[in-house]
Amino acid sequence: MRFISTAGRTSPVTLTEALLEGPAPDGGLFVPERLEPLTAEDLGLLELQPLTGIAAILGDRLYGSEVPGRELAALFEDALDFPIPLTQIEPGIHCLELFHGPTLAFKDVASRVMARLMARFAMDAGAEMTVIVATSGDTGSAVAHAFAGVAGLRVCVLYPNGLVTEAQRRLFTTLGGNVTAVAVDGTFDDCQSLARDAFADGELRQQRPLASANSINIGRLLPQVFYYFHAWAQLPSPPLDDTGEPLVFSTPSGNFGNLTAGLIAKRIGLPVSRFVAATNVNDVVPAYLRSGDYLPRGSVATISNAMDVGNPSNFARIVHLYSSGGEPLERIRRDVAGHTFDDDATRRAMREVHDRTGYLLDPHTAVGYLGLKAELEAQGGGTGVVLATAHPAKFAETVQATTGIEPPAPPALERCAHLPERIIEIPADYPALRDVLLGG
Repeated sequence: MRFISTAGRTSPVTLTEALLEGPAPDGGLFVPERLEPLTAEDLGLLELQPLTGIAAILGDRLYGSEVPGRELAALFEDALDFPIPLTQIEPGIHCLELFHGPTLAFKDVASRVMARLMARFAMDAGAEMTVIVATSGDTGSAVAHAFAGVAGLRVCVLYPNGLVTEAQRRLFTTLGGNVTAVAVDGTFDDCQSLARDAFADGELRQQRPLASANSINIGRLLPQVFYYFHAWAQLPSPPLDDTGEPLVFSTPSGNFGNLTAGLIAKRIGLPVSRFVAATNVNDVVPAYLRSGDYLPRGSVATISNAMDVGNPSNFARIVHLYSSGGEPLERIRRDVAGHTFDDDATRRAMREVHDRTGYLLDPHTAVGYLGLKAELEAQGGGTGVVLATAHPAKFAETVQATTGIEPPAPPALERCAHLPERIIEIPADYPALRDVLLGG
């Protein structure tokens, strides 16, 4: 398997090169050079597999032969050592609970796989590497925990000061060691911009080899394909094609890597009828689907803060995926519906679902739930799966204020609640970040 840039001005590279490079040298993002469709026999086999078995089968297709299949399968077994159950919360609507990993968010899946692959390749390269990650909430802790204590790798987590919850923050600011937490006086978009500036700084990269752990890195994207098939396999009657009752996935969306992974899953054969790009008021992609105009803008703070992104990195991958043969907009519209909800609607959904079913939704999953309900109604019915991207306890204040229920804190949150935090505060100014990177 080779990987090409969405910008089209870089020669194809190996998995190792794509993983350690992060963004492509031409400013694009790496994507698989080809996506080989599954056969009906393949789907029948996947239906019978646990998550790690699905990962091993799909890993051969998505990663290629650079890592021997047996080694890759063992890596998946080690990384994906927590449950991801599919829970029916009401007739026809299921939640894929992606929040049972070490940092209680869906990003544990991809981060743990990526960290193990990156450590393997970095060891072969023989040089210390600094992994830079910008976070709007959950990415930072997932990446920090995945890389904590890994020899030869440092982690620099950039987050918008005051715009992540205490639970989200403490999961990475209390680690220390090879993890540096940097509070940026700005928004998540500022953090992403600072990270891009670092990768564009050739002089810095000669002194401090860098790697990205945001969803711009292909290593973060590919493992997310696995759990779409895992959700499908857990349905009471998984469809083997998309000609029967509609199967709709709703993905709470910020940087759009999670949705991109679902679209890749469909491209290789996942029997899904439609996807929902469910956003809060940071609705750049739903607005594009309505108008045809892609207009990035500054992000707006909401209670679903991990989705507060005004310029989604992975939009370039979505466009690339649908660009073969001309203008992509209409082809994207055939597969993706955009639905947008403000904080008031999000809170109403959290209350209504809990009052009616007893199920607690975090704010992000509530946005996904609303998007799924809207699309199933538009489709006239069907089976729906919403990706439950974070544990309610990570947003305990919002959940309690909205539903009257205080979600019990899982052990992972209890452990870091009283540990000292180690934080470096900087302005949204690249020279300040450069000093941090060179000083560590």
